[in-house]
Amino acid sequence: MNANPCIQQPQFLPPSPLYRRRFHLFTQKPQSLNPIKKSCYFSTRVCDYNFKSGILRLQKSRIRCSVSEVEEKRQNQRQVVKRAYPFHEIEPKWQSYWEENQTFRTPDEVDTSKPKFYVLDMFPYPSGAGLHVGHPLGYTATDILARLKRMQGYNVLHPMGWDAFGLPAEQYAIQTGTHPKITTLRNIDRFRSQLKSLGFSYDWDREISTTEPEYYKWTQWIFLQLLKRGLAYQAEVPVNWCPALGTVLANEEVIDGVSERGGHPVIRKPMRQWMLKITAYADRLLEDLDDLDWPESVKEMQRNWIGRSEGAELEFCVLDDDGKERDIKITVYTTRPDTVFGATYIVVAPEHSLLSSLVSLAQSKSVEEYKEISSRKSDLERTELQKEKTGVFSGCYAKNPANGEAIPIWVADYVLGSYGTGAIMAVPAHDTRDYEFATKFDIPVRWVVNPSGDDISDSGKAYAGEGTNFNSSSSTSGLDINGLPSKVAASKVIEWADKSGNGKKKVLHFTVRICELQVEGLAFCSATVLGEPIPVNFLEDTGETAPLLETDLPLTLPELDDFTPTGTGEPPLSKAVSWVKITDPASGKPAMRETSTMPQWAGSCWYYLRYMDPKNSKELVDKTKERYWSPVDVYVGGAEHAVLHLLYSRFWHKVLYDIGVVSTKEPFKCVINQGIILGEVQYTAFKDPDGNYVSADSADVSGEFHQEIIPEEKVMKSGDFFVLKDDPNIRLTARAHKMSKSRGNVVNPDDVVSEYGADSLRLYEMFMGPFRDSKTWSTSGIEGVYRFLGRTWRLIIGSPLPDGTFKDETVAIDEEPSFEQLRSLHKCIAKVTEEIEGTRFNTGISAMMEFINAAYKWDKLPRSVIEAFVLLLSPYAPHMAEELWFRLGHSNSLAYEPFPMANPEYLKESTIVLPVQINGKMREGCSEEDAFRLVSQDAKLSKFLDGKSIKKRIYVPGKILNVILGPQNVKAVVR
Repeated sequence: MNANPCIQQPQFLPPSPLYRRRFHLFTQKPQSLNPIKKSCYFSTRVCDYNFKSGILRLQKSRIRCSVSEVEEKRQNQRQVVKRAYPFHEIEPKWQSYWEENQTFRTPDEVDTSKPKFYVLDMFPYPSGAGLHVGHPLGYTATDILARLKRMQGYNVLHPMGWDAFGLPAEQYAIQTGTHPKITTLRNIDRFRSQLKSLGFSYDWDREISTTEPEYYKWTQWIFLQLLKRGLAYQAEVPVNWCPALGTVLANEEVIDGVSERGGHPVIRKPMRQWMLKITAYADRLLEDLDDLDWPESVKEMQRNWIGRSEGAELEFCVLDDDGKERDIKITVYTTRPDTVFGATYIVVAPEHSLLSSLVSLAQSKSVEEYKEISSRKSDLERTELQKEKTGVFSGCYAKNPANGEAIPIWVADYVLGSYGTGAIMAVPAHDTRDYEFATKFDIPVRWVVNPSGDDISDSGKAYAGEGTNFNSSSSTSGLDINGLPSKVAASKVIEWADKSGNGKKKVLHFTVRICELQVEGLAFCSATVLGEPIPVNFLEDTGETAPLLETDLPLTLPELDDFTPTGTGEPPLSKAVSWVKITDPASGKPAMRETSTMPQWAGSCWYYLRYMDPKNSKELVDKTKERYWSPVDVYVGGAEHAVLHLLYSRFWHKVLYDIGVVSTKEPFKCVINQGIILGEVQYTAFKDPDGNYVSADSADVSGEFHQEIIPEEKVMKSGDFFVLKDDPNIRLTARAHKMSKSRGNVVNPDDVVSEYGADSLRLYEMFMGPFRDSKTWSTSGIEGVYRFLGRTWRLIIGSPLPDGTFKDETVAIDEEPSFEQLRSLHKCIAKVTEEIEGTRFNTGISAMMEFINAAYKWDKLPRSVIEAFVLLLSPYAPHMAEELWFRLGHSNSLAYEPFPMANPEYLKESTIVLPVQINGKMREGCSEEDAFRLVSQDAKLSKFLDGKSIKKRIYVPGKILNVILGPQNVKAVVR
């Protein structure tokens, strides 16, 4: 009979780095096997490993058990030696208790006389890969805050849900043929299971997903409100089109001309797009930033995105071959109308709507070729300041309205069709990019602004600052701004343009990121299957837009088996013909549904509101509940969402505020960005072509040297560097990278929980360093906090029994604590409370470690002190704390027990060190009313006072005593 494949065959496997101290159970070939009952008789060797001696003792025994029992016993035998406390029993027990008793459920109706605390994690996207150890960092922090506030008497709202629409599931469906709904639900189940295994106190009764029609009904409702107010509209705009993905990508989803996901080529092409007019709220979005408790860096990034540009629109008339004016005008936008006399050419973007009308026959082929090349570049590439300027002459001219001069029209991709009017008047003398372009293509440079009266025409660079205008008058146009300061000259040009019909004043708001510009609005549609359907029909005969009635919501997605791109730019939903072609219910006319869907970020713009009232089918959120819970008190997430998500959410929130849905002007009171957890440090050595190691400080990495990853056990620290143990002359490079599958440095939290317990993972992630800083994962680091939890357990429960188990009771006694014990406790209470509220979680853990160190020196453990400490520990390590609380004699969860408060009486120091200054020089210390008497008696200090008069004494209690001596008694010896 063949060996049962379910049973591990004899082998000696090298332990993984994470489980260096784990031992294995090796089984021999089963002697008999019943495949029906899944039970067997077989010989087994049970490993008994002594880690100090390194001796492995094998005991042979004959066992009858099921396959599942084999695995269970195997796991128990692996862990019995190493477990510092029985987390494998405690954690499932309390997670089941919390779920069965709905311990963290926030009632629909709460006592509104109590203070509220709404703490929220940024919406996670549930990927198939599940969590890695970087994800729980923010989740643990919010959970600690939520647990603290519950114990402080707050009504706490701490929910979780899923931002589950988007491209990843659709691409996976295309690759595997699996329906996106199946993979999405499977991914959500995995994420939920992992989060529950970490003991997070979420109110799972409020769980939501953007993919549920009950949810996206209200996303569609918000879109209709935007449409009614003219904030949603359609426009033909250039977009980032990815043929391989078959969808439009946002600027931030395109990196170096390829899609962020998949690395597919991206081109620019004009498409009909739904747009949201975010610029209508630009001023308010800027002004209201000042009142937010957000990182200043985040607020500054938002200010940079929400730009405000004041200038003018000027019209340049296009000329024919004979120099006569045609009936075509190019409107340019400029922030420096005072430099109009220095304009020596015009630049239009390759996607400009008038370009085909401007190009001469002789230049048409060159222009078309240039347009094709430009379409493959992202906005970031096109506007990068350091890149070499490219362009092509259109073969046509326009007239400068200020002086009547004919200037050439060029096509260049450093001008974007989405910024301003898609055309600029180029003033090379006073704009760096224009100067570089003019120099390359031999276009005249005319100076019209002088900064200080000196001649700067030979400086070899553009002057972009302000100054005094010269060379700036024309009798033909009647405009004269010579001798005027720049600002005054600009105002005069705008006034002249308005009166003469050559232009007008213009204020632009735009969204900007590293020179990526989107004026007027932001694109709001996606050519994907997985997104909220846009609730709009188009009448076939007129093309007129016919919004759905609010009573007809939600408009649900059709069942679609073919998710592949159409290849034409049409969204995949266009394949659902029976869903697309309908009769418009309002007019009774043939119509077609909108086949573009909303972008992934639509559902995440307002989800924080739905958590307040997740089951309301009549309105987005009940007004009474919204008034109580708004705004979100603490919002935690990655810095990568510092602009886009937060900006879009603020925009939608202000619209909802204007229509009376919400009561606050801003959605998030406090935003905190957690740091990134990097993978473990990798040590790299370099080898020359002959295979010899070369020190990193002398190796040319870009040359022919081969890189080799060196295991940690072969590395040692030497001064500030890492070197090979076998050859300390060989210096290595040490670097931690962001966790990714491609680097193979992802650490699965499931593995960590299995080895050390969820409380150890929670505690370690908070102990690694300041919450907002990036940190490097270290397996040895988690072993340290695991030992701390083990010491805490043994302090309160006692040493393990001979079989490795622990007794059920604690060693705490019902006895009054000493003054020193109370001092240690209340110092810990004060520090832990202060550090949690300040999100300095690592130093809060340090305070608890100091307490445990002190408690180990006590002869007895008073119950009142230990119970208070267990409550302090509970936000960080809730499973252990609940079990200790139970074993201390309590029958209910500690989740709502009052959090300990520090008594100031125990925080006072019994002695203080008081600095003393005599004539401004620091001396030894003393204390309060008797300070001067003690100084007079002190051998080191009295010598400064003997025989001298005291002019003045300044005493700050507990701080300093300053004694100033009279000058008549100070002897000076002149040599």
